[in-house]
Amino acid sequence: MKNQKMYEAGDKMISLIADNYSILQSLGRFGINLGFGDKTVKEVCEEQDVDTYTFLAIVNFCINGHKDLDESDRLSIPTLIHYLKASHEYYLDFQLPFIRKELEEALDESDNLARLIMKLYDEYAREIRVHMKYEEKMVFPYVDALLKGEMPEDYDIDTFSKHHGQTDLKVRELKNIIIKYLPSDGLHNNQLSATLYDIYNNEEWLAQHALVEEQIFIPAIRRLERQSKKNDVSERISKMISQNSSNEMLSDREKDVIISLVQGMSNKEIADHLCISINTVITHRRNIARKLQIHSPAGLTIYAIVNNLVDISSVKL
Repeated sequence: MKNQKMYEAGDKMISLIADNYSILQSLGRFGINLGFGDKTVKEVCEEQDVDTYTFLAIVNFCINGHKDLDESDRLSIPTLIHYLKASHEYYLDFQLPFIRKELEEALDESDNLARLIMKLYDEYAREIRVHMKYEEKMVFPYVDALLKGEMPEDYDIDTFSKHHGQTDLKVRELKNIIIKYLPSDGLHNNQLSATLYDIYNNEEWLAQHALVEEQIFIPAIRRLERQSKKNDVSERISKMISQNSSNEMLSDREKDVIISLVQGMSNKEIADHLCISINTVITHRRNIARKLQIHSPAGLTIYAIVNNLVDISSVKL
């Protein structure tokens, strides 16, 4: 049964742990060390350089499934990345080897069924390692690039999302074999029971880890992608304007044509308005496109607004 209490920045960290000892593992993944006395969550996080909002977002999600969608843009992506990387390190470098050692001590290596169990476990561990190493090789560097203001074109978070899933078939088979078929004496039975308990706990942790990625991390990166795309468009427009300023200068008549175009006039209407021929309007438009390297009405509209040729209120949208 989930704890329905919502923890806040002013709550004491020791109280949060006393209510939910399972989050002890999470503290290390945030880089939070024990020995914080009676300090509040906010005080502990600030002292140990952890974003308080992101810490509470993950803790409250893991404890009671809560997601604060209204303020999710406050999440610290670097804190999320640190948490996920540390989670991988904990699982790959400590938990998987630890459980394997437990199995070795509890099983008789001369027994064929025992060897099958070890083989199943090694296959399970290999799948988990491949999955996590993929994230470290592809996903995390991609996010780092987004944080630097870059917008890689050969990858996006939806590519990761489509291939993201739990690797649980082999561990389910492993548990069933231990429970149903493996004979043992009293000592080995106790060892196997303890190992099985750890396998269940870690399976639950891995499922929770996957949910944090799916429900918190992936949506946060989608928002970062949208913001990066907006920034990229703005940068391209600025670059376009900067480049245009060094190109051939527009004549006053060409500027008049641009103003008329963004106000929605046709070639004939522009010709009548400026008292020139339609062929002359077409020539001016061709020269404008050559000088500015802008070929669309929308592009000319942006150019005219940014360069104060027209007021946005006079533009026909």
